[in-house]
Amino acid sequence: MENFEFNTEKIEKAAELLRAVAHHLRLKIIKLIHEKKEVNVNVIYNTLKIEQSITSQHLKILRGVDVVRTRRDGKKIYYSLNYDRLDAMHRGIDLFEEWTQARKATKKKK
Repeated sequence: MENFEFNTEKIEKAAELLRAVAHHLRLKIIKLIHEKKEVNVNVIYNTLKIEQSITSQHLKILRGVDVVRTRRDGKKIYYSLNYDRLDAMHRGIDLFEEWTQARKATKKKK
């Protein structure tokens, strides 16, 4: 096995991001925001038929990992997706899958 070092901080941040977006309700929220481009919390909880407090808790988690962005207009807060963050996540997942496939192929050759 080749030498390598783990960057624990990066791994923990990546795991936090993946946990945040892997939740079924947060995935629904992300999909709705994507469809609407920008949406306020009232639309999210009314469309998904979930309580406002639960919606806010999930949005807080998504904000915490920088998946959603906010824009205030008076008393209302509008949410949109941070596509740069989501694209980076997808690229990381793709690279990991490619690495895993390459490792499997190398092991089969031995």
